Amino acid sequence: MLAGEFYFPQDTELAAVRLRAHRLIDRFNRTDDAQTLLRAGLLKKILGHAGAHLEMTPPIRFDYGCNTYVGDRCYFNFNATFLDCAEIRFGDDVLVGPNVSFLTPLHPLLAPERNFFFDAEGKKRNIEYALPIRVESGVWIGGGVTVNPGVTIGAGTVIGSGSVVTRDVPPGVLAFGSPCRVIRKLTAADSIRRTE
Repeated sequence: MLAGEFYFPQDTELAAVRLRAHRLIDRFNRTDDAQTLLRAGLLKKILGHAGAHLEMTPPIRFDYGCNTYVGDRCYFNFNATFLDCAEIRFGDDVLVGPNVSFLTPLHPLLAPERNFFFDAEGKKRNIEYALPIRVESGVWIGGGVTVNPGVTIGAGTVIGSGSVVTRDVPPGVLAFGSPCRVIRKLTAADSIRRTE
């Protein structure tokens, strides 16, 4: 799965990893804002890496959790979804608005290859594969964004709300739209400290 090859998501080992993650995530989602230490401890159990001063506002959703790696001082607003069948990696100082989805899995394009089938033992199966997502340091992702499989978002970039990110976005730009496209480079003129 992590190598980008076809796999059966119904595999017993994968199902066990998902179940463990989902139980921890359910506990996390039942916490309140005063339980910061409990939240931090649960995130360390859920994630492949939880950086210092990480904040995630419940509810959150993961497929596996252990395939998501988050740097220091990152913030994720509520309803973040991580379908981490491939690795999802975040640098430091990443800000993510509400209702953002990071989606690594893909399915065959042709319906006969994509459809469910039953194996020799009568177990319902389908196949999928996954491509990693990388969000570099200093990125801000607005609310309602969908980040698709195989995408890298470059350092310091801003992704506008409602965007669908279908391809790599370079560092240091403002990008938005569906599909997401670069609007312009970010410059010193964008500073809140600039003098008129």
